Amino acid sequence: MSRALPKYNKRRVAMIGGVSAVVLSGALIAGSALAGETPENGAQATTKAAAGTISCPEVASRLPAIPASAQAEVDRNLALLTTQIDEANKRLNETVGQGGPNFVQNAILGPLEDKRIATLNRIETAIGRAAEKPEGLEAFATCTLDAGAGAGAGEGAEAGEDDTATAEPEAPATEEAGGAEDAGDAAGGNTAAGAIACPDVASQLPAIPASAQAEVDRNLALLDTQIDEANKRLNETVGQGGPNFVQNAILGPLASKRTAAIDRIAISIGRTAEKPQGLDALAACTLNE
Repeated sequence: MSRALPKYNKRRVAMIGGVSAVVLSGALIAGSALAGETPENGAQATTKAAAGTISCPEVASRLPAIPASAQAEVDRNLALLTTQIDEANKRLNETVGQGGPNFVQNAILGPLEDKRIATLNRIETAIGRAAEKPEGLEAFATCTLDAGAGAGAGEGAEAGEDDTATAEPEAPATEEAGGAEDAGDAAGGNTAAGAIACPDVASQLPAIPASAQAEVDRNLALLDTQIDEANKRLNETVGQGGPNFVQNAILGPLASKRTAAIDRIAISIGRTAEKPQGLDALAACTLNE
């Protein structure tokens, strides 16, 4: 028995050593897996970090002397410019991690620029009623995204991403919900090209003064161009995006552009005749699939 004990002890040592090796290997594998997850989680944190801030050119200091009769209207529109920026920044924060590489431009910055153009046009018109009308204020309409460690920087780095790929980080939450939301995404995204339909504006206009005819015609033609461009984008993005892609990236920006063009029509008529009211109700378009 004295000779059998060493053999037993040797086998015991070998078994313990083998188990330890397995445990150590498992720890190394787990450690490697966690190490592999860290960059992914880090990348996700970068993508879904703070959105940054929208920065727009200051307008008030660029204005000429404002006639007393125009002061209230100018002040009202300057305040509206500030409100528009606040709303855009709110939307920016609410949509962190959504959309593709062009989401911020298409769904936030583009519509904001269109709204600012319409507001700046109203400021020009208000001043022009009692003094020389300032020209070129539209140059201050374009805003930019000052992205810190934000979503804009994360999306920009993924140059090859499309809207579908960017939306993929949300898939685990969808799967946990039993797949119901996933079906909603597929149904609500740009699943079929269809066609965009917009209310006709020309037939809703009053008599157009001769002095305004050229400008009205130019903006009516622009409305047609905007619809053509939106339909082109609709066809180019079939299969992309989530449930609100068409509304956020196509129909929403189109409504903002149409509002600006329709406002210019109303203003041009109002210079020499009664300004038509309520034309903004014709700005919203729908998707006929």
